[in-house]
Amino acid sequence: MNELPVGRRVAQWRVRRNMTQQQFADRLGKTKSWVDKVERGVRRLERVSNLREVAETLRIDVEVLLATRPRRPTPVAAGVDGIRTALARYHLPRTTRPPLVEELPARLDHAEQSYRHARYPALLALLPGLLDAVREAHAAREAQAACPGGTDALLVSVYALIALVLVKVDQGELAWLAADRGMAAALATQDPQLAAVATVSLSQALRSHGRRRSALEAALVAAARVGAPGGEPSVSLALRGTLLLQAALAAAAGGDERRARQSLDQAAAIALDDGGGCEASADNGSAGASYGGVGCGGLVLRVGVGGFSHAVVEAARVVAEAALGDVATAVGRHERLVTGEEWRWLPLEHRAAYLLDVARAHARAGDMLPAGRMLLVAERTAPGEVYDRPAVRKLVAVV
Repeated sequence: MNELPVGRRVAQWRVRRNMTQQQFADRLGKTKSWVDKVERGVRRLERVSNLREVAETLRIDVEVLLATRPRRPTPVAAGVDGIRTALARYHLPRTTRPPLVEELPARLDHAEQSYRHARYPALLALLPGLLDAVREAHAAREAQAACPGGTDALLVSVYALIALVLVKVDQGELAWLAADRGMAAALATQDPQLAAVATVSLSQALRSHGRRRSALEAALVAAARVGAPGGEPSVSLALRGTLLLQAALAAAAGGDERRARQSLDQAAAIALDDGGGCEASADNGSAGASYGGVGCGGLVLRVGVGGFSHAVVEAARVVAEAALGDVATAVGRHERLVTGEEWRWLPLEHRAAYLLDVARAHARAGDMLPAGRMLLVAERTAPGEVYDRPAVRKLVAVV
């Protein structure tokens, strides 16, 4: 209410006191027309005596009507500021106690769990410290001996996770910066699998920033390279499928139906051949709904129980169909997906973000009742996905 004009505040408090305009006017000794003009801002409450009479009738202090107290930053805004500061910190201060490298994978796992449960304020608060610790460990020579696989994978993972959560809270420019940092760290290792993991978040950041063609090309190039000899087969398959879905969603958003369907079909073939056992996941269309993390000591993708599966592909296919304008087909696929066994194995964040995409498709088609139902189910599934994402507030307002 601090942002409302005085007249609007009067109206809000009148409604809170359960008074009609006529009742309020009678108590003030004014006409209903006078009250109506005040509340609409046509007549300004400039005289102190009038302000005091209105406040006394509403049983509030005059300061409440005139208050312009600065708003406290929300936990999300404060978290974003912390990440921005951490990303701008190019020279880490030397500490007397270096980070315990063996603890970093557990801290990263905790951060990933927060993401999967859509606990974005908590995640934003812990990521700056985690980034500093991983960067410090990465810069220390002794860290390489303590972590068999080196700390490159940890650094790429943290940057990727930062990019994904920034996309969630509509910080596209900052997400792009974090994803680019992760990509640079991955390319320096000359490991195509690490580059593929970095590309997942880069593609999502690019899509959130409206650069769909760049996102499409980056995902397709990484998907082609990740299958090179020397990698773990199941990991390579999972990453390739994830990147193909990134490409499909970027293509669908840009109206490129041929590439979208081709990439979706290739990803579906991977899920079918592997039997759904790849430990990876794919974005569901919400520009950051899934994450491939990498652990110390080897490539370990930690993306929920189900991993890369037929359900993940079907969720992306529903979103792509809706983006291409075939809402009827998308709704039919959606009904089959949510009644299937694999649906409940998707991470909570993934399910909620996907349901919000379905709600958007219904809203674009003018079907507000099913859109509202999808919003409510998403809220019950992962409240943070609804409460902490600015873009969702617009959807709620429309519905």
